[in-house]
Amino acid sequence: MMFTCTTSGCTDLAHGHGFTAVRKGAAAAARARKRSVSTKLVRDKKGRSLRVDIHCHYLNRDAAAKLAHLNPAQYEPSVKFASALTREVNVKQMQDRAAKLSTIEVRLKDMDRMGIDIQAVSPAPQQTYYWTEPGLGAEVSRMVNDRLAEIVAKWPDRFVGLGTVPLQNVELAVIELERCVKELGLRGVEINPNVAGKELTDPGLNLDRFFAKARELDIVIFMHPIGFTQGDRLMDHYLNNVIGNPLDTTVGASHLIFGGVMERHPGLKIVLPHAGGFLGHYWARMDHAWRARPDCRTVIKKPPTSYLKKFFFDTITFDPEMLRNLIDKFGAAQVLLGTDYPFDMGEEDPVGLINSVPRLPSAEKERIMGGNAARLLKIRR
Repeated sequence: MMFTCTTSGCTDLAHGHGFTAVRKGAAAAARARKRSVSTKLVRDKKGRSLRVDIHCHYLNRDAAAKLAHLNPAQYEPSVKFASALTREVNVKQMQDRAAKLSTIEVRLKDMDRMGIDIQAVSPAPQQTYYWTEPGLGAEVSRMVNDRLAEIVAKWPDRFVGLGTVPLQNVELAVIELERCVKELGLRGVEINPNVAGKELTDPGLNLDRFFAKARELDIVIFMHPIGFTQGDRLMDHYLNNVIGNPLDTTVGASHLIFGGVMERHPGLKIVLPHAGGFLGHYWARMDHAWRARPDCRTVIKKPPTSYLKKFFFDTITFDPEMLRNLIDKFGAAQVLLGTDYPFDMGEEDPVGLINSVPRLPSAEKERIMGGNAARLLKIRR
C-alpha cells in the first residue's frame, strides 16, 4: 500500500466535499446497539454467512485539505523513503484510485464484485497525523471519525467504522476513543505501530492508559504501518512498502509483547495486517531469545509466542500455503479476511484465496471470511 495523497503531485484528492459531521443519529444508534453478541455465525437473509473485510481504507479529503499547507508528506515514511520512480508510480495510482478511496458508491460496487458484505472501514493510515500539535491532531481526528460515522449511518448494512485518535497525547486520545465508541458507535480504532517514530511502549507517551481504556471498552485496535521509519536502505524498488510495512508491524508488535503491554492488558483485541508482518511467520526466534538471554526476560514472564497468539491476523498473504501455515500456528479463530482495499498491494480476490487454502474445513472458512470479524466487531443481523 502507499499513502501519498497529500503530496503536491495529487492535490486533487485534497478537495473537500462539504461532508457534515454526524451527531444525534449516530449517538442514538450507538445507544440502541446492544453490547452482547452471539458467538454463532452472523448470516444474511439467504442463510449465507457474512463476509467481512477487516482491512480497508477511506481517505477523508476534508482532513487532507485542512493540513495540506503543512506539507504532511515530509513526515510520512512512505514518501520520505521513496525513489523518484516510486513517487511517480504512487501519484499515478492515487489518480487512478481516487474515486475508490473517497466515493462510497464506487466502493459498494467493488465490494459486490469482490463478494464482500461488510467493510470495517478505517482511515487511510497516514491520516492518523501523529506529527501534528496535539490540539490540532485531536481536531482532525474528530473530522475523520465524524465522517466515518456518517458513512456507517447512511449504509448501516454495509459498513462498520474504525476511527483514529491522537496518540501523541494520551489524555486527548482517551477522550476521543470514548467519543468514538459511546457517541459515534464506531467499533474500534486504527493506530500506527509507532507514534511519529516513538515506540508504543515509550514511557513518555504513557499509552498504557489508552490500552486500558481500549480493553475496558472492548473495542478492536487495528495496527497499520505507514512504511518503516528508518527506511534509508529501502528507497529503491518500493521496498519501504514491500519490506518496510510488514517490518514496522513486526517491530511494533514485538514492543507490545516484550514491553509487557499484552501481559498487563489481557483481552486486548489487536489486529495485525499483512498476515502479522514477519512476526507471524518467524516467531520461533523470539522464543529462543527469551529462553537464551536474560535481557529478553526483563518484563514478560512467559514465552513471547504465548502473547503473540492473542493477536489477530488478516489473510493478506497472497499465497494459500502461507495462509494455511498461519492458520495452523494461530488457529482459524484468530484469522480475518482482509483486502487492503483499494490499494495495489491489496488482495483482489479474498474469497478465492481463502477457498484455495488446502485442507481447510468449510466451518473454518466461514469463520475466517466473516464469523470472526462479526464477533470482534459486534455485528448483529
